[in-house]
Amino acid sequence: MTDPAGVRVSTVADGVARLEWPAGQPIEDVQRAVARALEDHARVEAWVDPDDHPAQRVATWSGLRREGVMRGVTLEGAAVDRIVYARLADDLPPQEPEGFRSLLNSFLPRKRAISQMLVRDHDSRVLLCRLTYKQDWDLPGGVVEVGESPQLAVSREVEEELALSIPAGRLLLTDWLPPWSGWDDALCLVFDGGEHDASLLGEVVRQEREIREAVFCTVEEVRERCADFTARRIESALANLDGGEPAYTESGR
Repeated sequence: MTDPAGVRVSTVADGVARLEWPAGQPIEDVQRAVARALEDHARVEAWVDPDDHPAQRVATWSGLRREGVMRGVTLEGAAVDRIVYARLADDLPPQEPEGFRSLLNSFLPRKRAISQMLVRDHDSRVLLCRLTYKQDWDLPGGVVEVGESPQLAVSREVEEELALSIPAGRLLLTDWLPPWSGWDDALCLVFDGGEHDASLLGEVVRQEREIREAVFCTVEEVRERCADFTARRIESALANLDGGEPAYTESGR
């Protein structure tokens, strides 16, 4: 059905209403349509064209939270992408502080974080891992989970991948990684893992699904085995071992 203000409301599943509105629709009209639809539905949603920025603004400020992008959905016989916005009946109203923060949180940019650990032996060699999912070598570590401390994340990853319990020390380096080969950009945080006896390798139990090999390497071997941006990152972290504030680089530079 179409409400008096021109917003189309369709029940598309049990308890689910979908809203559509023409270009130029005032935000207040869509806000009222959302409120009315929630009286009879547990969920109200809108599918918005990624190129239609005014419609995205209307959806957001009508109190609909951005949930993600549906790729290749068929509409009118064509495969298109659509941003999905929705509000549930038990979501806090956007007029309340926590509800407003949740609304902002749904559409503000999010950046991937990767935590790595710089572990060295008494000869200043660096612990490197040869990974199963790519050809070059890298520092131990991994992706930080949602809501997880980056400092705790790197110790968790090292324990999961190598069975080594090494508390992460101070932050040595923040390295921004630009978009590359299908990856979005990310921040890589390198923490100090301290200096250890080379016999530490004898305690390693590899997670074979991810780690082929773990060895201590000289800086020259780091340059030979790692991708150029990884080698630059490691050298920048090494250079800051005795520094004060953590260094910042972009792709290791």
